[in-house]
Amino acid sequence: MNVADAMTPRADLVTVSLPGGRDDVLTYLQEYRFSSVPVIKGDGDGEVYRGLVSRDDLIEQPDEDQLALLMRDVPTVTPETNLRDAAQVMVGGSRRLPVVEAHDGDALAGIITVTDIVDAIARGEVDTDAVCGDVVGADVNTVYTGTPLTVAERQLFFANVPYAVALGDDGDMAGMLTEVDVLEVARVVEGEDDTGDSIADQDDDWKWEGIKAVGAAYVPTRNVEIPAEPVEEFMTADVKSVSRSRSVREAAQEMVTEDIEQLPLLGGGDLVGVVRDVDLLEAL
Repeated sequence: MNVADAMTPRADLVTVSLPGGRDDVLTYLQEYRFSSVPVIKGDGDGEVYRGLVSRDDLIEQPDEDQLALLMRDVPTVTPETNLRDAAQVMVGGSRRLPVVEAHDGDALAGIITVTDIVDAIARGEVDTDAVCGDVVGADVNTVYTGTPLTVAERQLFFANVPYAVALGDDGDMAGMLTEVDVLEVARVVEGEDDTGDSIADQDDDWKWEGIKAVGAAYVPTRNVEIPAEPVEEFMTADVKSVSRSRSVREAAQEMVTEDIEQLPLLGGGDLVGVVRDVDLLEAL
């Protein structure tokens, strides 16, 4: 199976054009729940592919508005690339690979994503006998349900993962928070608008050594405001899970059906790891 059999073709892609700004990208990320958007220049026969802009790029460069300076180069593949080879590139850290024509690297043919390959696994178009226990990640990113969302977003950023298992007062899993949850409630503000302060009182559950206040200076971007209410107000409480013996194909089907990117793995009712969609690619 080749990339061409699973990719989203150019005609169906949402793109942003040069010149442009960060507001254009944020609008698409919120509306379509994408993690990144391709950047092009020109149109018609004169169109050329120039790079990708992701939600991480918006956060890492809070003062930059120009699309040309926000975008970055990522690995590319061609329609003829074997799907398993594309999957191995994604395991290395690229969730979305631009697909360019083999005869012209500036001509965008489409996009292949982790989700596209998970879809192929779910449909049985890519063979694998692996089970979730073979691919589960033992490292689990967590956050307290009472943590302000502004702080939780920074935890996701520094952990470099798109999710956190939300733990309640008893330390048990209470829900799941993802980058998409944060993005859905992010709001673009103009200029130097004050986002307000949320000061940690002595009795606040989420206060810990080294964190004294959360406010305008702590919000990751000056023009993207994130609510400071606790994680429990934004997380998904009804969390789907898998066991070690669950097949990778069944896990892929669950992810597709529920439109999620990770599944906690439980053993004896306890959380022992998380199976991410990119982990399923390691089974190919």
